[in-house]
Amino acid sequence: MGIHEECGVFGIFSRTGGNGISQSCYYGLFALQHRGQESCGIAVNDDGKITCLKDMGLVGEVFNHDNLDKLKGTIAIGHVRYSTTGSSTKDNAQPLVSQYVKGTISIAHNGNLTNCNTLRKELEDNGAIFQTTVDSEVIAYMVAGVRSVSPSIEDAVRSVMEKIEGGYALLVMSPRKLIAARDPYGLKPLVMGELNGDTVFASETCALSACGASFIRDVEPGEIVIADDDGVHSVMTPARKRAGCIFEYIYFARPDSIIDGVSVYESRIKAGKLLYEQHPVDADIVIGVPESGLDAALGFSQASGIPYVKGFVKNNYIGRTFIKPSQEQRQDSVRIKLNPIESAVKGKRVVMTDDSIVRGTTIANIVRMLRQAGALEVHVRISSPPFLYPCYYGTDVPSREKLIAVKHTIPQICQMIGADSLGYLDVNSLHELTGLKEGQKNFCDACFTGDYPNAEYGIDLLNGGGEDLEK
Repeated sequence: MGIHEECGVFGIFSRTGGNGISQSCYYGLFALQHRGQESCGIAVNDDGKITCLKDMGLVGEVFNHDNLDKLKGTIAIGHVRYSTTGSSTKDNAQPLVSQYVKGTISIAHNGNLTNCNTLRKELEDNGAIFQTTVDSEVIAYMVAGVRSVSPSIEDAVRSVMEKIEGGYALLVMSPRKLIAARDPYGLKPLVMGELNGDTVFASETCALSACGASFIRDVEPGEIVIADDDGVHSVMTPARKRAGCIFEYIYFARPDSIIDGVSVYESRIKAGKLLYEQHPVDADIVIGVPESGLDAALGFSQASGIPYVKGFVKNNYIGRTFIKPSQEQRQDSVRIKLNPIESAVKGKRVVMTDDSIVRGTTIANIVRMLRQAGALEVHVRISSPPFLYPCYYGTDVPSREKLIAVKHTIPQICQMIGADSLGYLDVNSLHELTGLKEGQKNFCDACFTGDYPNAEYGIDLLNGGGEDLEK
């Protein structure tokens, strides 16, 4: 409830056109709403003329039948945003639309550039004037600049990918093409699908299902995929050691998504089973904190034989706690968002699973609510290892001084949150979430280990991760 999510991207290249692509984009963004609730937008290309509608708020708040009917064309890209780089304002909403010497391009981006500050300063020193504070505009400037002297938009994207560092899933819309690109480590997920002959790209497979598209494959790390009137073809840039974000499986992705061939739902079930193996406890019921703690609770129940019950009612009609602009408002949202079911927990020894602990304040409030509802014991099990390092790739894990596990031992954290016992997932078992054997690793776990995939190339975000967290 406190970890901030990333962003979600969706794009479609249609060979028939009309307003159907805006509807498909709308459905896709709706399915990706969990990845960002601050702002959203859709840009549509109609024979080189780009129309963009974006605003602060949820997909269902920004779009309606009337404004979607006006978004007609043959190519569309969409975006849902949570701010990790750049403030939460309408100016920073995506997609970004840029005019340059050869026409117009539009960009939608999920992730963070770890060398953004350096690149931005270089551009400013050469006369660039930025209209936003997001690193996506740095990419837009670079693509437009290179495109002005390169033979194609894909060549420009390829050239830019040689200079940018970090994690990204990127969609670039030109007057005639839709370009999808994934960072060389595969830190950010990106998939490709097909809908009645149209080519679709999305952050997760759940967005393909939402618009009726069939899954084709994942975009590979370092790959550029081009959709145009001639079909679909790809260009490979040098890939590095695969390092997909492990937190996609623990928290970010929707449980019905499949990322790089691995079911998110099955990963979370496995995490719950591992938690019981690593931290068994005698209890009467297992409950999960909605939403990402539910599947781990089910796995814990299956492994232990302790009954799984619904322990909380979640108010789905308020925004997520992390989109509130102040710490005080976020805490108010937690109190009205989640409520324990007294008849389920009263007089019971409760195992409660959740995906993570950042600061400890939110989970302490939840434990307190369970005790007020009559729980005899509360045993907390966390389906990730302790956060020890910030994230620089688009996940909002803050600077080290704000992480409770940096300054306190697990027994101390247990006492601080008011639990009877506390167990985290062993960092050495993370490979099991993606079906790997012991000793194998194809994921990034830097927020737990400090092992950053591109540390050798430099990280200039020295002031920590993203926004403050309260969890």
